[in-house]
Amino acid sequence: MRELQTQQITETVSQLFRDACLYLPNDVAAAIRKARASEESPVAAETLDKILENAQVAIKEGIPLCQDTGVAVVFLELGQEVHIVGGDLNSAVDEGVRKGYGQGYLRKSMVGRPYTARANTNDNTPAVIHTEIVPGDRLKIVAMPKGGGAENMTRLKMLTPAEGRQGVVDFAVKTVEEAGSNPCPPVIVGVGIGGSAEHALMLSKRALLREVGKPSSDSETASLEAEILRRVNLLGIGAMGYGGTVTALAVHVEVFPSHIASLPVAVNLQCHSARHREAVL
Repeated sequence: MRELQTQQITETVSQLFRDACLYLPNDVAAAIRKARASEESPVAAETLDKILENAQVAIKEGIPLCQDTGVAVVFLELGQEVHIVGGDLNSAVDEGVRKGYGQGYLRKSMVGRPYTARANTNDNTPAVIHTEIVPGDRLKIVAMPKGGGAENMTRLKMLTPAEGRQGVVDFAVKTVEEAGSNPCPPVIVGVGIGGSAEHALMLSKRALLREVGKPSSDSETASLEAEILRRVNLLGIGAMGYGGTVTALAVHVEVFPSHIASLPVAVNLQCHSARHREAVL
């Protein structure tokens, strides 16, 4: 059994969120540069240039990539041989969010009583924490600041099994089309298929953490990703909704078995500022 202090978790979470909000991941930047090289619309190409310029300004000036520094979503993979000491795990994560958003001067966007008073919690807590118990004696932490514009475009549909592959493609494409410019394209499209309603939603969000453009290791799923991406980029929405040939940088699909009577499909969109950072303790 390996002991892990909550203070170390707090410090790590704090740093991860500050870094995630300031530095565009290398794979995302590479995908945007690739999109810029293939974009046929002059206006969209100029917009992609501005997005890349914005990433450089964020580094130089030490300011967030986007004013919306998001809901603090945290994925934890907790080794079953790890013993957390010095407090409880969730409180340690929340303290890390509180510290990171305060010291990093990041916008605090969380409100309590969301359907009535909507008073700001003033420290961006509580975090949305997803914990998975895994083999080993390590703790993996993934910090994902998820902006409201993209998150609001999330959709879930319980398809009938008869709708099959074509139903999945049509639903994913329709979700992007109806979202339009709201999620700040070019987007990354996360698609979760199978399980139950809530599991499909989780799959769709986890799909956004994959290296941008890296196809599924399953050939059938990779083919599905390519088809959805092709159709999405025919929509003509383009960068920031100005029109163009690149509306999505990538489509990532994650699949799980489902009930014989069900075909749950969830779509979670990520804006071009696809921020996340991870660490293993």
